[in-house]
Amino acid sequence: MILEVATINVKEGLSEEFEQSFTKASLIISSMKGYISHQLKKCIEHENQYILLVQWETLEDHEIGFRKSLEYKDWKLLLHHFYEPFLEVLHYR
Repeated sequence: MILEVATINVKEGLSEEFEQSFTKASLIISSMKGYISHQLKKCIEHENQYILLVQWETLEDHEIGFRKSLEYKDWKLLLHHFYEPFLEVLHYR
């Protein structure tokens, strides 16, 4: 099992809209091969910061299966315009 960890900083004033888009995007990621589960948590101290935790069966399921899929294009359209700066994604065993 691989844990994907992404710290997300959302542009000022767009947190509510981001959360609504993330609900739609959750349907995309949860349908992917190798997906196990995910959690999105909002930071208490920093109003526009979130952490995304996604469990994958393998690193390849995330890096290749998801990121190189047609579904990822829809994910990007829903979410990537909210990030400032663009997020860093790390993986853990």
